Amino acid sequence: MIFYDCSTAPNPRRARMFIAEKGLKIETRDISIANGEQASEAFRAINPRATLPVLVTDDGQTLTENLGIAAYLEALHPEPPLMGRTPAEKGQVLMWHAIAEAEGGMPIAEALRNSHPAFANRAIPGPENYAQLPNLAERGHARAGKFFELLEVRLKQSEFVALDYLTLADIAAFVFVDFARVIKKRIPEGNSATRAWYDTISERPSARI
Repeated sequence: MIFYDCSTAPNPRRARMFIAEKGLKIETRDISIANGEQASEAFRAINPRATLPVLVTDDGQTLTENLGIAAYLEALHPEPPLMGRTPAEKGQVLMWHAIAEAEGGMPIAEALRNSHPAFANRAIPGPENYAQLPNLAERGHARAGKFFELLEVRLKQSEFVALDYLTLADIAAFVFVDFARVIKKRIPEGNSATRAWYDTISERPSARI
């Protein structure tokens, strides 16, 4: 297998953490988004959508989305379970993963990509150019704040986001909380449950690579 990564971007980091939590060693190639390497002819021959992460499997399949990569690796290497053991657990993990993406990842990306000069005409990842919309940046900032509120409520009820152990949902939420620094959002003072959860995951080896 070959894993196409970008050391500075949040979505590849999610896959990187999942791989590390599985204890897998996969050949990795770093693609610099800052240098535009994802838009190169060579990389677009691998992924025409020009997005990261990408996992090319041993049988030549190309997986280009975090959920697809995670599902594939979980099926190949079910231990430790990161997507639930029982039907009920699997449903909870995928539900909270979707919530983290929709309520955390998307607003942060909207705020960043619709305001930062580096993303002028690049408001949406991929091969096409899209103009920045300042109203989306403003909305993204507001929604990101709500994401921190949502997390605090949930983590007062549960040690981890989906279940009573670390799962794919925690990896996604953790990376989004960490990446929120790019829009100057941090865990609010007083959100003690979120802070305890964040500190616990920060100590894991997977969070440091």
